[in-house]
Amino acid sequence: MAKVKPRVKVPRKAEVGEVITIKTLISHPMESGQRKDKKTGELIPRQIINRFVASFEGETVFEAAVEPAVSANPYFSFDMTVPGPGTLAFEWHDDDGSVYAQEKKIKIG
Repeated sequence: MAKVKPRVKVPRKAEVGEVITIKTLISHPMESGQRKDKKTGELIPRQIINRFVASFEGETVFEAAVEPAVSANPYFSFDMTVPGPGTLAFEWHDDDGSVYAQEKKIKIG
C-alpha cells in the first residue's frame, strides 16, 4: 500500500476575526474492497477515509462524512473565522480504524 500522507495549508498569521481559508489533502489509495490483487487473486481489503474533522483548540470547526464513492486523495477546503491564537487539529478516520492526524498553529499579528 502507498504511504498515507496528510497535508494542510493554513496561514501562519492572521488577525482576530479574519476569515481564512484552510486547505487539506491526504494521499490515500481509497480501496473499495472490490478489486483483486493481481498476484494472489484475493480481494484487496477495503480502506476508505470515512470521516474528516478539523478543530480549533478542541472545538470542531469543520466536519465531513466521506462516502465510499469519493476519489483517492480526498481534498477539503473550508473557511473559518479566527477567534485568536491557537492550534488547529485535523483528523482523517479510516475504515480500518486508523486515524491520521496533523496540527498547525495560528499566530495573531
